[in-house]
Amino acid sequence: MTIEYAQVRDLSIHRIREGYETGEFTPAEIAAAHLDRIAGGDPCNAFCLVDPDETMRMAAASTARWQAGKPLGNLDGVPVTLKDALLTKGWPMLKGSWLNDADGPWTEDAPSVARLREAGAVFLGKTTTPEFAWKGVTDSDRTGITRNPWNLERTSGGSSGGAAAAAAQGIGAVAIGSDGGGSIRIPASFCGVVGLKATFARVPAYPASPFGQLSHVGPLARRAADIAEVMDVITGYDPRDPDVAWDARSAFRAGLEHILPGLRIGYSADLGFADVQDEVSAATKEAVLVLGEVLGASVSRVEPLFDDPIDAFHILWFSGCAKVLAGYGDRVGRETIDPGLLEVSDQGAELSASDYLDALAVRGDLRRRMAEYFLGHDLLVTPTMPRTAFEAGREVPDGSGLKRWTQWTPFTYPFNMTGNPAITVPCGTDSAGLPIGLQIIGRHGADELLVAVAAQFQKAVGLPGPATPAPSAAAA
Repeated sequence: MTIEYAQVRDLSIHRIREGYETGEFTPAEIAAAHLDRIAGGDPCNAFCLVDPDETMRMAAASTARWQAGKPLGNLDGVPVTLKDALLTKGWPMLKGSWLNDADGPWTEDAPSVARLREAGAVFLGKTTTPEFAWKGVTDSDRTGITRNPWNLERTSGGSSGGAAAAAAQGIGAVAIGSDGGGSIRIPASFCGVVGLKATFARVPAYPASPFGQLSHVGPLARRAADIAEVMDVITGYDPRDPDVAWDARSAFRAGLEHILPGLRIGYSADLGFADVQDEVSAATKEAVLVLGEVLGASVSRVEPLFDDPIDAFHILWFSGCAKVLAGYGDRVGRETIDPGLLEVSDQGAELSASDYLDALAVRGDLRRRMAEYFLGHDLLVTPTMPRTAFEAGREVPDGSGLKRWTQWTPFTYPFNMTGNPAITVPCGTDSAGLPIGLQIIGRHGADELLVAVAAQFQKAVGLPGPATPAPSAAAA
């Protein structure tokens, strides 16, 4: 039987599993439908690697397990995509840069990839990222510009831009990305999907990021319930990540239906320093009211919690960029590297140890302030982004007068500095039909609560259909 992509692109993981259990369809049929969709065109430029033979090999093995009544678990046969910043055995990790050799060897899986492989998930391919995932939009000299599936003239965001663009179209039930300053939440908000930056080290990572404890691994999907399914698999101890607790346990799927009355939610429209578009403000304010009604929560406005930590973040981030390029030594050919990356790397190389320690002190103060806030609150809610997606192929919006991507992402990078879990969930669209995201932040370790709240919010407001990119001269 041939399954058409239109029949499978909006299936939840639960529905996929149900189809496998009843024999309605097989993992091989589902995988083939997704591969046919990718082969039919990738106008968003979401993928930088597709390996149909390997995908179908994985799908055939899963099909045999289901037919024998011996699936490996809840994700067996589920199609997933992997950001090209994650080690994947047999597939190159290029990170959007000519500095990386596709020939490898590539002999190891990152922890999250290994857990998915062990669970029987089927890998559809690797998704695009800007060079070394350094910025909040997705374009590079090596892999080109990644575009927004709701409007191909607009950016997908970044750095997990390919992951978000694929997820928004329903290509793969879930995508795995990474987030060092908003790299899951920015594109998830721009593309209209759910994206979770888990508590730092809740999802093990390897190799260690040059951006240190700013960097997190996490999933993106159209449904918060699918985020829960995947988090139960990719969390847990891995000896390659010394920051992960030995006794790490997860209960995401089990926690989805918990009744959550009496939550204390603080709402900040601008964190005291963000310039937010009117349509974004209106949509997120309405979403906060829905949260209060659906959850029976107590919602209050909160005063600014901290000053904008952008200068300290730049020290930490630019130092990481300098570390990235320094690792390539004489192989660095400046003519092929993103000019913005070169600029911030050069700035990072000029920073002193004292500068870095001062930035860590700011980070420590932010962590303290957020810990104190959560003594009296369960959640903090903000817009995810202060604006909707702008022109593709630009680091900053045209005519904005801004220079760096961090200047239009004020709601994301502070919570990389604090390590708190943060999830974005679609909460509306602007007048041009571009998605708007609501960000929900919790105390350290409250990841299950965030996913449950996002899932209940989606139950209340419903899900938009998968994006169907329209033809565009920009993508031609």
